Amino acid sequence: MSSITTADTHRVDRQPDSWLGVEIRHLAALEAVARAGSFGRAAVELGYTQSAVSQQIAALERIVGEKLVERPGGPRAISMTEAGDLLLRHAEAIVNRLDAARADMAALSAGETGTLRVATYQSISARVLPIVMRRFMGAWPGIALELSEPSNDDTLYRGIESGAIDLGFGSLPMPDGPFEATELLTDPHVLLVPSDSPLAARESLSLADLGDVALIGSNQCSSASVVEGALRERGIPLDYAFRSDDNTTLQGLVAARFGVALMPLLAIQPGDERVKVVALDPPVPRRRLAVVWHRDRHRSPASRAFIDIARTVSADVERELVGP
Repeated sequence: MSSITTADTHRVDRQPDSWLGVEIRHLAALEAVARAGSFGRAAVELGYTQSAVSQQIAALERIVGEKLVERPGGPRAISMTEAGDLLLRHAEAIVNRLDAARADMAALSAGETGTLRVATYQSISARVLPIVMRRFMGAWPGIALELSEPSNDDTLYRGIESGAIDLGFGSLPMPDGPFEATELLTDPHVLLVPSDSPLAARESLSLADLGDVALIGSNQCSSASVVEGALRERGIPLDYAFRSDDNTTLQGLVAARFGVALMPLLAIQPGDERVKVVALDPPVPRRRLAVVWHRDRHRSPASRAFIDIARTVSADVERELVGP
């Protein structure tokens, strides 16, 4: 006589999992409704009718057994319930992976033709990227480079995760997520002072040497956060009189004697006789620049070649900046 084990009993009694009825279109509808703030705008974005979007949300609510969207009616915007916010985090990740898969298939079928989408920012664009592009386009004439300049690190990494960006220049450390990077160079932070200031006669300066001189610098990018964290550990909180993400603005303000700028060396436009670079003593952690991509996405031969060229060019630029 055969016996039935406890495990067998559990396997026989278990009911079909209703969550297996969740479809990608349900999650895409939830993500679109949350982002657009209404069923109508989400329908336009997805190419559905408004009633179809409403039905997909209703079906998703039945499957998960929770109300996901508050529907106040009239002109008032919809909002996510607590359960909706919780599920939305998973939906966004799944939709992003689907977008990344679509981008992978396009890259795979492109072979040696197609588009390589690269995100960059000011200092890389001015000193590194032009040389990389010239060498890359000479070696890969069939690949079109599509450049973008995300407004901040969060936008950069969202673009990489969704597949909208193939490669991005950024600062280390990276945030948590499906990211991988190759470090390109390290960039020292320095003080930029007016060339006709008494401070310009110094070979090095500490922040304490500035006295009442205003300090200016960049906004809270990852590199700035690392520097400020290191200074806080030394008991030196930074008090900026002005912040800007435009390096030209910071350099112009220094030249106008508005203040002294704490900047990465690579961000300073060379050849400007109005200003002088002075070493920061004691030094703070260097900015670590890297090229970043989605860890789980297919990397085409063209993207690998771009990274190799970027690594070679960055080594040359680093030697030029700070010596061997």
